[in-house]
Amino acid sequence: MRIGLDFDNTIVSYDQLFHKVALEKSLISLEVPINKVAVRDYLRNTNQEDAWTEMQGYVYGARMNEAIAYPGLIAALRAIRDAGHELFIVSHKTQYPYAGERYDLHEASRSWIAYHLQAPESTLIHKSNVFFNPSKDEKIEKISQLKCDIFLDDLPEILLATHFPQDTKKCLFDPEGHYVGLENEILVNLQSWKAFANWIHNLGRNNESS
Repeated sequence: MRIGLDFDNTIVSYDQLFHKVALEKSLISLEVPINKVAVRDYLRNTNQEDAWTEMQGYVYGARMNEAIAYPGLIAALRAIRDAGHELFIVSHKTQYPYAGERYDLHEASRSWIAYHLQAPESTLIHKSNVFFNPSKDEKIEKISQLKCDIFLDDLPEILLATHFPQDTKKCLFDPEGHYVGLENEILVNLQSWKAFANWIHNLGRNNESS
């Protein structure tokens, strides 16, 4: 199968990094939970929307190398690859931030991928299978062009878009259970990379027996 993966907040977790940077810049107090959404909401609720926008460019650019992979990611990707499936990264990401320093966000992300997912002895996702798209519509179009059998994303709005390819199985990555109540017959809610790998394995076995 051809399996597409979102990048930010699906492969990469920014919770600790955003909290760390916000503290360094004295934008939040220690009481704010170590969570990207909590940091965002705090800044918005304290009229610091501009600081939030600029901090995103700084984190995704200058500090990208400090971001960490979600727990279980590497083992899950290795199992999926070893089962014979082809992996793709398809992300919605502008090349430069909306505000602040002009970091090349695509290059920063590719460097992260090269370090974590493309080690010479064990490439998990090839360079030619990584796509960054300036808009959400272009991201969805790329998923369609690649003919992905499955796509994993943390945003329901991508998976449930009216123009999302109908032949692609929709998997929602929801580690904090924000969307447990979201009911859709063609939307699978998975809360860990281990669960995703197991779901892929079971799907493959079911296909073989059908």
